[in-house]
Amino acid sequence: MKTPPESFLLFKEELRKVQLEKERIRKQYEAKLAEMNQELCRLKEQIDAQQDMLRTTLDYAVRLETDLDKIKDEVNDSLVQRRNGIY
Repeated sequence: MKTPPESFLLFKEELRKVQLEKERIRKQYEAKLAEMNQELCRLKEQIDAQQDMLRTTLDYAVRLETDLDKIKDEVNDSLVQRRNGIY
């Protein structure tokens, strides 16, 4: 049996190196992708928390506005009653 030519052996060695490099790059890509997905999850959680805080703040502001309107009405009613009182 003949031994393979040297160029074939060199080609085979280069192919093995390229396959190892390809595998290394794939693993690096997957690691970076996983890291970015984690960061996106953290950002999504932060955005959700900020939206909840804004929603709560708006609800509180609406409630305060309603309470303020009630107090204004009570003050106006009390002024009207004082004017129409016994005096």
